[in-house]
Amino acid sequence: MKTIGIIGGMSCESTALYYKRLNDRARDVLGGLHSADILLWSVDFDIVARMQNEGRWDEAGEYLAGIAERLERAGADMILLATNTMHKVADVIAATVDIPFLHIADATAHAIRATGCARPGLIATRFTMEQDFYTGRLRDYHSFDVLVPGEEDRAEIHRIIYDQLCQGIVTEGSRSAFETMAARLVAEGADCLILGCTEVGLLLNAGNVSVPVFDTTEIHADAALAAALDDNLRRSAAE
Repeated sequence: MKTIGIIGGMSCESTALYYKRLNDRARDVLGGLHSADILLWSVDFDIVARMQNEGRWDEAGEYLAGIAERLERAGADMILLATNTMHKVADVIAATVDIPFLHIADATAHAIRATGCARPGLIATRFTMEQDFYTGRLRDYHSFDVLVPGEEDRAEIHRIIYDQLCQGIVTEGSRSAFETMAARLVAEGADCLILGCTEVGLLLNAGNVSVPVFDTTEIHADAALAAALDDNLRRSAAE
């Protein structure tokens, strides 16, 4: 099994979901007492959040790229950046290491394409919804027409993510608000919904959204586990 290097902590709530998903999937595939080979570097999110809010993206990229280098030196065979928003600096990280970088938007796009959907709605941080690093990649690399909420909904989504979900706070009021905002995207023509912040799955899922839901945390983790087991799977198929 290849070793998955995870840059986590953004937030620790979703990093815990990554860790559990990777190990659950390893056990599902391999059985018994198997679990995933993981190297995890969990950052202090307050440091990164300040860089985000102050627009210090170059500094954030250098910071995370340095962590990726350390994970590579420690024996990681691939890098997983366990956050959607910080994929704004994905190119910097990928260029710093010699091992594969698994992009969360690409993994999500492949999952959407497999269902035939083409016009996803996106619920994420305001950085991810408003800047082009994520929606532009889905548009330019994968030909999706991405819908984002209106300005007031974007502000409320961002507030709930940072003030509540990233701090482990889940309320029924916030769940209801997210359900309402998701329904608005569907009414505007979204044929599926991307949970484009790794914490959004704490509030939304296939049970409370009327169109197919793509949880980026689960999709990203599953793609990493498949890559880690790729040689094993080929060997099993040959046998």
